[in-house]
Amino acid sequence: MKVCLVLVLLVMLNFSKSVAQPLGGRMSLSHADTLRGTDGPARDWWDVLKYDLHVRFTIADSSISGYNAIQLKVLKKGEFFQIDLQEPLIMDSIFYSMGESGQMKIDENEIRKDGNAYFIAGSHFSDPHINFPIVYLTAYYHGKPRIARLPPWDGGLIWKKDNKNNPWVSIACQGLGASVWYPCKDHQSDEPDSAEMYITVPDTLVCVGNGRLRGKKMNHDGTATYNWAVVNPINNYNIIPYIGKYVHFSEIYKGEKGNLDMDYWVLGYNLEKAKKQFADAPRMMKAFEYWFGPYPFYEDGYKLVEAPHLGMEHQSATAYGNGYQNGYLGRDPSGSGWGLKWDFIIVHESGHEWFANSITTKDIADMWVHEGFTNYAETLFIEYYYGKNAATAYITGIRKNIANDIPVIGLYNVNKEGSSDMYEKASNMIHTIRQIINDDALFRKILRGLNSGFYHKTVSSKQVEEYISRQSNINFSKVFEQYLRTIQVPILEYRVDRNKLSYRYTNCIKGFNMPLKINFKTQHWIKPAEGWQTLNGSPEGDNKFSVDINFYIKTKKVD
Repeated sequence: MKVCLVLVLLVMLNFSKSVAQPLGGRMSLSHADTLRGTDGPARDWWDVLKYDLHVRFTIADSSISGYNAIQLKVLKKGEFFQIDLQEPLIMDSIFYSMGESGQMKIDENEIRKDGNAYFIAGSHFSDPHINFPIVYLTAYYHGKPRIARLPPWDGGLIWKKDNKNNPWVSIACQGLGASVWYPCKDHQSDEPDSAEMYITVPDTLVCVGNGRLRGKKMNHDGTATYNWAVVNPINNYNIIPYIGKYVHFSEIYKGEKGNLDMDYWVLGYNLEKAKKQFADAPRMMKAFEYWFGPYPFYEDGYKLVEAPHLGMEHQSATAYGNGYQNGYLGRDPSGSGWGLKWDFIIVHESGHEWFANSITTKDIADMWVHEGFTNYAETLFIEYYYGKNAATAYITGIRKNIANDIPVIGLYNVNKEGSSDMYEKASNMIHTIRQIINDDALFRKILRGLNSGFYHKTVSSKQVEEYISRQSNINFSKVFEQYLRTIQVPILEYRVDRNKLSYRYTNCIKGFNMPLKINFKTQHWIKPAEGWQTLNGSPEGDNKFSVDINFYIKTKKVD
């Protein structure tokens, strides 16, 4: 995937966009996009149960080698089996076994390569004596993987030096895909139920990974192997090692599900700064457990890990690179001042533990579910600590960053996300929906219900949309259609004739009739539609008209 340098620079300048944004800017779609983005006949008949990943990082020549032992369950008969590994990495060999049988090597002539996808006849995984067998497939590989040009936006392997000239290595691969560094079923709809990493690095360095450290082995050849593991489902792109001169400190957070281990891994020379700045982590946890429910991965713990890039929501090992300062690299995305009261990367990327890591969309076309709710989590964090007026200033302030260039929802089955408006526009839509519900206790119940009902699940946008409508007992289908699937921002046209207000919606989809809270003489609720309606006000008071600022629409006075 090629990304124009000008586009990348614009992304950097538009600091309000979260670092979790996947690669974008593609103007055409290819056969490779379909292979990558479709849960098709070579993928839909098997389910990943576990990844057991063994990788050696050779820093001297920026190469890696190893294997992924994949445990999978056959769900039905399939003609072909697809596994993904991105060039220039090389697949060396593939072995498999079922039940009590020993490992069998698949002849290289039986493996068909199609770009970054490898296909094997599904008959290898059929056993007349077992209806739906558990299969163990091991893929060996090596090579020099794609190097990230501008992580995390233009991702790949990150080979850097820290300020003391020590090696500092990690990966950023959301959108680009985890197959940039290991063979896997590279589709967001199928998460392994658990995962384990055995990462071999120079023994002068430390490797930090997802979940819990299960062991460290000195290899007596100048290397050490670190074993990290998660016991919960995890997105492919979230499985990430960090390699560097790390030191560690920790604390216990007393949360909704009991004691939560909160661990922090930083470069040694930043230890004192980290101890001060990372005080925002337990503050974040308190606010988000209030709004969303318990942190979703108590069993795997919570970690912040200093990273050689700005940040990413790597499950139970959040990447941090905000320079130990408040705001987004010291700036406020809203311009309100409230964005400088807290560390953007700690709050935003940790918010993804609920929306992205626990609740994951099956297709990246629906990534507004990740980014819209997490962007709105920033507003909820502010509200929790600084009040509603501060939160309103923030959420309305970030509207200036909405582009309305293409729809928020992207193209399905081709690994194509929608507009970067999945952040600010989607969060303003959520804020608007909250106003219409007009019951903060119910709104909070819906947020917590999403996280309990879709706990550790992959979902579609439609499922989330229908849940909100059902739980609120309000049909929001037209609202979702308007804000997620078009680039039109509804315009309320109005005119005032003494004590009479006339109004209607334009620039909207057919049947759009979203309620609004307005001020005209006094406060009113109205339900505009495409046809003109009137409201007769009292003789008292002036005839100034305004829409409550919390609703994301435009207004236009007409004669």
